[in-house]
Amino acid sequence: MIVFSNVNKWYGEYQALTDINAEVKKGEVVVVCGPSGSGKSTLIRTVNRLEEIKSGQLLFDGHDVHATVNSMELNRLRSRIGFVFQSFNLFPHLSALDNVMLSPMHVHGVKRAEARDKAMQLLERVGLAAKASSFPAQLSGGQQQRVAIARALAMEPPAMLFDEPTSALDPEMVARCWP
Repeated sequence: MIVFSNVNKWYGEYQALTDINAEVKKGEVVVVCGPSGSGKSTLIRTVNRLEEIKSGQLLFDGHDVHATVNSMELNRLRSRIGFVFQSFNLFPHLSALDNVMLSPMHVHGVKRAEARDKAMQLLERVGLAAKASSFPAQLSGGQQQRVAIARALAMEPPAMLFDEPTSALDPEMVARCWP
């Protein structure tokens, strides 16, 4: 599903990724551990091309991610990769429910009623059905993180990338989000 071949990434003089070689097969769960500043976030951000690599090759489902040249191809790629950001990146002017419904409706053309039903199921799964009408500023950090997880799951992507997705969650909620 994801293949890194001699991937390198620099920020100026600092080399954040050095000759990364790895493969993630479909259905496999991989956890990347390391100290702060070791390149974990940079690594996963290269998969959906939020970060450009300087050399090497990165394949997602057989397609060279960094050879994609036009924005339509890039948007198609990104719609197939769920991503939960460390800072959540929820839309502040939308309720929790609307944050979860937005992408399935606009990217996949899902009808509003169907998107709403799926979003409510996902909010229930992460323990936030009662907060569906709340805006991000009205939610705790852990609650915002759970909305972000529900939002990523709503697209039903073949791959999910999480940048410290459980840092604000208690152990019981971690178990509830991941069966």
